[in-house]
Parts: sequence; structure tokens; C-alpha cells
Amino acid sequence: MSQPSMPVSLTDDALNRLFTGLGFVTASERMAPLLRLAQKAAHVSDITLLIEGETGTGKQVLAQAIHRLDQKRKAFPFVTVHCGTISESLVESELFGHQRGAFSGAILERKGLFQSAHRGTLFLDDVNDLPLSLQPKLLDVLQRGVIRTVGSDKETRIDVRIISACNRPLAPLVEQNGFRADLYHRLNVVKLALPPLRERKDDLSALVLASAERHARIYPGIDGIEPALLRFLERQPFLGNVRELEHGVERALFTKMEGTWLELADWIGYNGALTEECDWAHAAADALWRAIFQRGLAYGQAIQEVERELLEIAVARGGETRREIASRLQTSERTLYHKLRAHKLSRIAATSQSA
Repeated sequence: MSQPSMPVSLTDDALNRLFTGLGFVTASERMAPLLRLAQKAAHVSDITLLIEGETGTGKQVLAQAIHRLDQKRKAFPFVTVHCGTISESLVESELFGHQRGAFSGAILERKGLFQSAHRGTLFLDDVNDLPLSLQPKLLDVLQRGVIRTVGSDKETRIDVRIISACNRPLAPLVEQNGFRADLYHRLNVVKLALPPLRERKDDLSALVLASAERHARIYPGIDGIEPALLRFLERQPFLGNVRELEHGVERALFTKMEGTWLELADWIGYNGALTEECDWAHAAADALWRAIFQRGLAYGQAIQEVERELLEIAVARGGETRREIASRLQTSERTLYHKLRAHKLSRIAATSQSA
């Protein structure tokens, strides 16, 4: 039997471009070892893979990229099984199929997902949610390469590559008797651990632009990302990972009215009031610039008007006396007094002092 050919050795940049072209977008140096392992696994098309990573990190996208690189299987189906959403009473029928009359409601013979993926790839998503009752049957299929449809005594040989994914590590589940150890070892031949987005912030720019391209029907022609927006995104935790980022980009594109760069104002515009994490200085400067541009104000005049408005707000909300207001503004009472007089707010100054 001929040995599988080894994948062509690529530079890190070329490897990133290869997987980006397959839908798994990355520009991070940290991802290169993982992608090199994924490329090698794609060339050994019968080896079983386990992809670990938080929800939204792109586990299914990576599995599809591996399938498309698999010269033996790429012409055949890539079938996804959502282990956490299949009814426990029907999961065996979903995976292995059933004969007509096998159970109440089985009025027709049905092919299972293993049969649908024959010669291709079966992707077991959220395999950590697979019912314990089904785990020994799955293990038997993986070990012997045959299935038995529900209601039949005939075994059918299948040729399927298994790629599993879990949104939490399986090893602790095994220790807690929540997952069979023998099945875990059978699935965990090669492990790919996808880091969360917060640990690969250098991917943000590429991911945002790729997402904008996918949603070009909403707002076409995004050429770049404003640096202030990128700085803002780098400070976000992104607990929903790439999926959360993509939804945010889609909302920002929906809000955007003009221009070819995605800006911080576009991102904030849909998401409402600024939070402490937001780049408030940029947002304030952006609003000031829009006023200068749209109203034809001089720079000095605009700054003076903003300062006056700020002082009026401070007097209204900052306390009952000038000393309290100055303390809130973290300035001296004397400075506050002269600022109020300069803006012809001496009446307010006197009122606040006598309050």
C-alpha cells in the first residue's frame, strides 16, 4: 500500500493564506503550528481529529477547511451532526438510519448521517453533549467501521472520516464519568486546540475585513479599518469569539451611511451609549469634528462652545456648591470660578456658591 504524500512545506504567511482561502481566516503567527498540524492531518485522510475550543472560535470552519484539503475525501459530502440538539430518543436513528416500521412513526426507511457521509467526512459538533447511552455504539462504529440501522440485523460497512469538536475539554468530563474514556481516546488521535479570539488579537483586522466582504450586500466597498476602531476591538473580551465579532461587523455595516473605512462611530452607532471600555475620547472628538464640518465652525469657537456646555452640565449635576463642582471636575475652585466668568456664567457661579 502506498504511503500518503507529505504536504508541501509552506511559510507561515503562505499557510495563513491557504487556510484563509478555505474560509478559516487568520494572520496570526500563533496559529501557524496549529495550521501546519491541520494541513498534515488533511493529507492523512483516515486519521481521526478532535478540535477543542470555546463556542464561536471557528471549529466547524476549520474542519471544513481540512475536508477541502483532503484529496481522498473532498469530492464527497461533509456532514455535520449537532450532538447537543438531537433528541436522545432519536439520536441513534439520526446517526445510523432506520428501517420502515422500526418504531412508531417510522413510516419510511431512512438513511442515517453516517451513510450520508460515506467516503466523506462526518463532523460531530459539541461531541461533549453526546448522550452516554449512545457513546458505546459510536465507539463500536469507529472501531469496526460498520453500522447497523435501527430495526435491521444487517451490518453495513462505511468509509467515513470522523472529526469531532467540543466546546469544553473532554478530559475533565472523563474524570467526572461524563464521557467514556475509551471513546475519548478513540476520538483524540490528533488534537487541535483553537485559542479564543482574545488570545489572537492580531487576527482582528483580517477577520473584520473578511466579514465585511461576506456582508457586502449590506454595505459594499469597505477598504480598511479606522485605527481607533481596531484599538477599541483589541480591548474587548469577545466572549462569543469570532462569531460575536462577525455579528458586530454586520451591525456596524447596517448602520454605516458613507465612506469606505469601517469606523468606531459605525460600531458604536448601533450599539447605543458608550461604555467604560469604549474609546470615549475618539467618540467625543468625532462628534466635535462633525459639528465643525457640518456647521462651518472655527476650531477655537467649537472648543469654547463644548467647554461652556460642559461647565453648564457640571454645575447642574456636579454638586450644590462651587467647591463640590470643582472637586468633581478635579480642578481648583479658583480655576472653576474664572472659567465660569470667562463664559459669562458668573450668575451660575454666584448661585452655586450661595447654595
